[in-house]
Amino acid sequence: MRIVKGAVLVISSIYMAFAQEETPWQGPSVDFKHGKLIISENKRFLMFEDKTPFFYLGDTGWELFHRLDKQETEMYLENRRTKGFTVIQAVVLAELDGLNTPNREGEKPLINNDPLQPNEKYFQHVDWVVKKAAEKGMFIGMLPTWGDKVDKQWGQGPVIFNKDNALKYGQWIASRYKDYPNIIWIMGGDRSGAQPNSEIWNAMAIGIKSIDKNHLMTYHPIGGKSSSEWFHNAEWLDFNMAQTGHCERSYAPYKKIIAADYALNPIKPCFDGEPRYEDHPVCWDPSTLGWFNDVDVRMAAYWNLFTGGFGHTYGCHPIWQFKSEKDEPIGFARHNWKEVIDLPGSWDMLNVRRLMESRPMLERKPAQEILANEYVPETDFIVATKGKNYAFIYIPTGWGATIRLDKLGWKKSVAWWYNPRNGKALKIEEFENNGTKIFKPEKEGRGNDIILVIDNIEAGFNEPGYSKK
Repeated sequence: MRIVKGAVLVISSIYMAFAQEETPWQGPSVDFKHGKLIISENKRFLMFEDKTPFFYLGDTGWELFHRLDKQETEMYLENRRTKGFTVIQAVVLAELDGLNTPNREGEKPLINNDPLQPNEKYFQHVDWVVKKAAEKGMFIGMLPTWGDKVDKQWGQGPVIFNKDNALKYGQWIASRYKDYPNIIWIMGGDRSGAQPNSEIWNAMAIGIKSIDKNHLMTYHPIGGKSSSEWFHNAEWLDFNMAQTGHCERSYAPYKKIIAADYALNPIKPCFDGEPRYEDHPVCWDPSTLGWFNDVDVRMAAYWNLFTGGFGHTYGCHPIWQFKSEKDEPIGFARHNWKEVIDLPGSWDMLNVRRLMESRPMLERKPAQEILANEYVPETDFIVATKGKNYAFIYIPTGWGATIRLDKLGWKKSVAWWYNPRNGKALKIEEFENNGTKIFKPEKEGRGNDIILVIDNIEAGFNEPGYSKK
């Protein structure tokens, strides 16, 4: 580390270099002995009944029940456990012809596509998957159906739900899974919640909640939207889920959606449950716009979390569909899922979790007021969040971050760089909180993102990301 004129702090290029040196997560991803999940007292986060914070780190395994056999399921879940994922988002009545194409064990979910005639053998496999996830300390973000079974539009359908059978199906599926420790209910499935669909989604959600008093619930919307647009005031909606989608490469959707959800009353936790996917064509136009990579998924994660998201979901394009050599690619998927199971962006999510859990999570708030930068483009947007005795500042492309030290709320600080690519921290210096200070990484440009961590020195925190189970 060296100090240059203007109090601009620069770290060595050796430290900034990418190095994948991850220590896998040890043991179950979460401990269900803490009790069921509830909303935190400040209504911004999720926590367990004993007030232990819960970090929602999701993966979109949408076709998990439909396209993987037991051996593949074990492989996938174990891989995600080692990366610290805490939630797997998966669909019971799956998107990719989930009603008429059998699962890998040869079973369809319903008899005669009737929601009130479930196929016991299919659901025994779903039971097995949920239990296997529980063994590994992971929640299943369970969608009872994908949206095309309510509103076909671009999906395969067929539409099978109405208000009456949605209520009864909700009651049935809730009765089956209400006593499992690791369920988070997700209504919707890439669909609008506007009328007339809202009547069906409300009926299904009310059916579940009438039986299941143990699990939280949200709604998965279409791209560029949040559940708040239709259901924010619904009693069954415990927290808001957004889908920022697969086109934007700037901060714009986080300002438009996550910041807006954070400002709503009544207060409910909010987050991005489907951002840009790794190895996904940008806006489905690979020939012109290219492909999202690990840089994009890191930007999405930190922009979401520091803007007010309580958790984050990662996605990889071949993995959500579990594309194999026997399957037709969806949306220009160019790899089979096993080829991309260890892409760098998936490991980067472990670094996200370790950073967030290394400081008190439940007090964190957006904190743009500590930044004094007059202008930063939205493709390079610097975003800040802080707790009572710490601040995180995400610098995506190497622009200098000018910090209003008097806005931090304490007298003396210690600053660190946290590398989101390898989870390593480097102490910069200690200083009195007077005036403003510019912190600037040595390297600029895409792929050189870094997190500036500023701690109240009296808090005595370990280095960022230190809590590495």
